[in-house]
Amino acid sequence: MKKIFAMVAIAMMCIGTASAQNDFKGIVKYSVASSGEVPMDIPAEVSTFELKVMGQKVYADQIAASLLGGGMSQCMIIDGNKVTNAMDFSQFLAYIASAGESLATYTGDGKMLVSDEATQQEIDSLTIPVTEGYYLEYVDGQTDKIAGREAKLVRMHTFGEEGEENIIEIWYDETMGPANNFILYGVKGMPLRLTQNMGEGKALTITATEVVKGKVKEVDFLLPSGFKAVTEEELKTFFTELQEVMQYLQE
Repeated sequence: MKKIFAMVAIAMMCIGTASAQNDFKGIVKYSVASSGEVPMDIPAEVSTFELKVMGQKVYADQIAASLLGGGMSQCMIIDGNKVTNAMDFSQFLAYIASAGESLATYTGDGKMLVSDEATQQEIDSLTIPVTEGYYLEYVDGQTDKIAGREAKLVRMHTFGEEGEENIIEIWYDETMGPANNFILYGVKGMPLRLTQNMGEGKALTITATEVVKGKVKEVDFLLPSGFKAVTEEELKTFFTELQEVMQYLQE
């Protein structure tokens, strides 16, 4: 009987640990600062941003998405291991149309939803050392206090075209956000501080300044209306055609 109670107690502890991360609802606010050897002017409109969090979901608006590598995204939404980008190329298509040109195969309005879902094998491979691409090294025993939260350290090892290794230190809070945050390379939970190298001695440091519990609703994590889902292959074809026509018009 004691053995059964002990097993139940362990199971309940595991459930409690798992749900603690999933149950967090709130907003993480960030500041952006120049931190490289070569100073950068940070426009006021991108000097702050926020990420909305609800359990395994994260919402990044256009500013947040662009700073975190979303490129042309109007927004990025994480739902577990799935990331969806809402991308709007309507202005490019309007410019092409005004010049009397069009794309060879694409006839839509340029508003696209592109989704990618990581497999368990891909997640498991994140911490396996490699010599190309990147891998994550979680560091035990090092913590910091950021925005009132206890942050742990993970080192992201990346490799350049010549094979040179670069290490980016990321401080994260694994008690909120998705188990693997694919807005940020699959790091566990929510990033609280990281430095993004911009090249030529320039760098941006993104730091969490405040964590506000609550203030989010299910509707905040809905995909935007008016966007059509496309495959990665369809997006690749679209990009190729768009670049060809844009280059032709600029010659």
